[in-house]
Amino acid sequence: MGRIDEAMRRAGGASATVEEAAQPAVPVELPTEAFPAEPGQRPEPSERPVRHARPAMDAPVVDDEPEPALPPLEGRIAPALERKVVIDRELDPVSREQYRRLAMALHAAQGTGGVKVIAVSSALANEGKSLTASNLAMTLSESYQKRVLLIDGDLRRPSLQQIFGLPGEGGLTAAFAPRSDHRIRLHRITPHLTVLTAGRPTTDPMAVLASERMRDLLADVREDYDWVVIDTPPIGLLADANLLADVSDGMVLVVKAGTTPYDVVQKAVELLGRDRILGVVLNQAEPDSLADRYQSYYYSPARS
Repeated sequence: MGRIDEAMRRAGGASATVEEAAQPAVPVELPTEAFPAEPGQRPEPSERPVRHARPAMDAPVVDDEPEPALPPLEGRIAPALERKVVIDRELDPVSREQYRRLAMALHAAQGTGGVKVIAVSSALANEGKSLTASNLAMTLSESYQKRVLLIDGDLRRPSLQQIFGLPGEGGLTAAFAPRSDHRIRLHRITPHLTVLTAGRPTTDPMAVLASERMRDLLADVREDYDWVVIDTPPIGLLADANLLADVSDGMVLVVKAGTTPYDVVQKAVELLGRDRILGVVLNQAEPDSLADRYQSYYYSPARS
């Protein structure tokens, strides 16, 4: 039985175990109901425009002036995500280690296959894909010190601006609106992590995601960053994710343990294509014996 098949069967209710490095299980959750409608009083991020040589984007070239001092990353994350992000010292160490394993597998895939643009999706809504994408981006940028651009491609239900306390205005929907003179703005979160928000939700995301300007944007940022991580809509519900999957180098599929029906995950895998799935994240997995051994080995007092 393949790794994807095993993860799919476990999602249907079987007991969870830690996946191999290429298919890690990450016991984390995105509380979609916990975010405020508008970000609270958090430090405003520094911004810079996208570098783009094509006149169609109407964006100036980025200058090389040094960035102003950036507030600590911990101060930007939504309070609702306490103990759920990799930068939180109170996060379960097993969860943090699983994100590192996922990042390690992707790092290996980049070395052997040139993988750089990663789309993160799920079969259904509320499975934790946005938090997974954010934690993956933070792991690649903080642990590996890579230049990472995190893009909110879920234009119907954007989450990244709430997660990082960014303005709800602007973003992709404003910049790509018909007859818009908005320039695409990138929000520098840390020296290595940058976020491109979705902006205000739209009921017609296809006009943005299927546009030539979107392909041009992804072609440009591919050159400027070591990794591009895209948070996409659920693959099993909407066609939006398929568009972003087509312009990415591979997909990470998030599955909620014990909740997502097996046939729904199977359909999502078929839509994406097994050869395009780089990893499966089993979310909200119960700790197993391997996780217990990890906890015991690293966090128990040494014996003489």
